[in-house]
Amino acid sequence: MSTTLQFKYDVKDISLATQGKQRIEWAGREMPVLRQIQDRFATEKPLAGIRISACCHVTTETAHLAIALKNGGADAVLIASNPLSTQDDVAASLVADYGIPVFALKGEDNATYHRHVETALDHRPNIIIDDGSDVVATLVQTRKDQLSDIIGTTEETTTGIVRLRAMFKDGVLSFPAMNVNDADTKHFFDNRYGTGQSTLDGIIRATNVLLAGKTIVVAGYGWCGKGTAMRARGMGANVIVTEIDPIRAIEAVMDGFRVMPMAEAAPQGDLFVTVTGNKHVIRREHFEAMKDGAMVCNSGHFDIEIDLKSLGEMASEVKQVRNFTQQYMLGSGKSVIVLGEGRLVNLAAAEGHPSAVMDMSFANQALACEYLVKNKGSLEPGLHSIPEAVDKEIARLKLVAMGIEVDSLTAEQEIYINSWTVGT
Repeated sequence: MSTTLQFKYDVKDISLATQGKQRIEWAGREMPVLRQIQDRFATEKPLAGIRISACCHVTTETAHLAIALKNGGADAVLIASNPLSTQDDVAASLVADYGIPVFALKGEDNATYHRHVETALDHRPNIIIDDGSDVVATLVQTRKDQLSDIIGTTEETTTGIVRLRAMFKDGVLSFPAMNVNDADTKHFFDNRYGTGQSTLDGIIRATNVLLAGKTIVVAGYGWCGKGTAMRARGMGANVIVTEIDPIRAIEAVMDGFRVMPMAEAAPQGDLFVTVTGNKHVIRREHFEAMKDGAMVCNSGHFDIEIDLKSLGEMASEVKQVRNFTQQYMLGSGKSVIVLGEGRLVNLAAAEGHPSAVMDMSFANQALACEYLVKNKGSLEPGLHSIPEAVDKEIARLKLVAMGIEVDSLTAEQEIYINSWTVGT
């Protein structure tokens, strides 16, 4: 704990701060939208006096969100949303260079993670920025006395949104929640292009395998699955998609992918990527059917998409063969390779999404916090969409930063498009 700074923190090595600051500044080169929000927040202070607890992947991109919150006047703390996603040098720099309390260590065990969740709630937040809704779930289950402090929460993952809907259905979500995940400037870009690129980046860093010619099985064809499948095909892989939703399945077929159940895909795949957000998508019977040396990884949310408990029970030996790469030797003589301990491979073995897409995602997070504060007391409990005007303004700022212009409607077109009396 700190002896020179006037707040507590829990990071791996504070001496890594110099390296972290350089990397934070590098990421900022491609985050012009959030930079404009940081500048405005520094002048207007829309979050003054607001306590914010943020549970996010502690990366160079998240650092810029944390800086925006502080510029806006917030009293913010940051914890890790995933045990393997923390970049320790970034955590150190946020503490030493930006004065933001961080509680995050790469590789932290479950006990440490849960302790940090409690730390985030000890901050008595008015707003929770969540990634998977663990902090909110803990709050409503064990900290009911703090519910009166809460203005609202923001959530940027599909998994978290599903959990929030379940909480609201069960009558325990008593405050507004901003659905950042479904903003167009989030899921169209972050989920698709960010997950697609960073997932393959993590796989290649962990294994250095050639993807061209491999059969890659993508479990789930939501926006993250679409991006992963698209990028895998672009690298020359033969892609199989598994799905439970008939609409997404037919979409995958129309996009040119083979679609089949996991039981049929298991013997064919060289590499499996889960992006569903659900539990045990790859199970014992699938491991038994896989080729010798098949690789499995997850780019969904929690580390439960791959049934590692069953795989461990099937294994006669488990050994580390590369960084973030474990080989499970099965009793049959075959092996199954697990990447990133079944956690998010793009963050465990690589650096997560490129900063250019996170620029828009975190712009949504920052503006969602501002929206909650401005509308305190007037928003009903439950999920709320990011206002369309905010979504479009983020897209406009991104285009301006990219030097791209778009058309605008003429007066005649405005009348035509908004009228039912003007015929064809």
